[in-house]
Amino acid sequence: MLKFIKDWMLPLAMLTGALSYRLVGYISFLTPYLIFTMLLLTFCKLSPREMRLHPLHKWLLLIQLVGCVVVYGLVYLYDPVVAQGALICVLAPTATSAAVITGMLGGSVAFLTNYVLLCNIGVAILAPVLFSFMGSQSEMPFFESFLFICRQVGPLLILPLVFAWSLRAFLPKLHARILSVHKLSFYLWAVALTIVTGSTVRFLVEQQDPDYTVEIGLAVVSLVICVGQFLLGRRLGKRYGDPVSSGQGLGQKNTILAIWMAQVYLNPIASIAPAAYVLWQNSINSYQLWLKGRKNE
Repeated sequence: MLKFIKDWMLPLAMLTGALSYRLVGYISFLTPYLIFTMLLLTFCKLSPREMRLHPLHKWLLLIQLVGCVVVYGLVYLYDPVVAQGALICVLAPTATSAAVITGMLGGSVAFLTNYVLLCNIGVAILAPVLFSFMGSQSEMPFFESFLFICRQVGPLLILPLVFAWSLRAFLPKLHARILSVHKLSFYLWAVALTIVTGSTVRFLVEQQDPDYTVEIGLAVVSLVICVGQFLLGRRLGKRYGDPVSSGQGLGQKNTILAIWMAQVYLNPIASIAPAAYVLWQNSINSYQLWLKGRKNE
């Protein structure tokens, strides 16, 4: 029964969120706390002694942070809202679960875990700048808007690391206890996915003048970006002998965080792009795992 629930958790969580979108609004405030806890559980697994900066990390981070601006500029010519969705699909940091898929596909878990940390720091620095220019706070003076967003995004992405390493150093027993319940992050992810899916559906249902060309455009652009990032990551990784880890690092996104950031700081409709990205990246990973299984037969 437990295996069945795990195998079908993605569609069950999204379906529950979609059907209960009116009720989900009452608990949507929990999303940043769930993200914080999931990152804390992930960073508890990473020791400061295991930190290794690989040359490939720099290339992936450059593509992620510069590429999101380039993609935004290109798609903006088509539609500003679709451009916001495209930006968040590139900017979003690597998913905390990417290390698990990387290990299953035969990649380097250490490389991927290090990159999760690195890209979270990069996004924490760049996101407030970008959102100050194009987001819901863009009408505020830049410095005021920047500080407002920093106070929310920065702690959400950086403090879990500080807490995790502080627990390791000063409260080792509590740190060990947290490591023993690391599977909890899977269920927290399911709850967070339910909430952000419900919030996205609520925005769709309650919008005044729906423009379905924009919504279709968001879904299509997220598919193109998803496939493009996996392919580009694998291609770049081949030069360093690790296409799996590089492909996962660039292609698999923390979509919970991406949807939340889009709903809070950008046009809420733009959250359709990372919501669709959930389906695309899981379809690609399912295909890769199927191919891996066939090779091992």
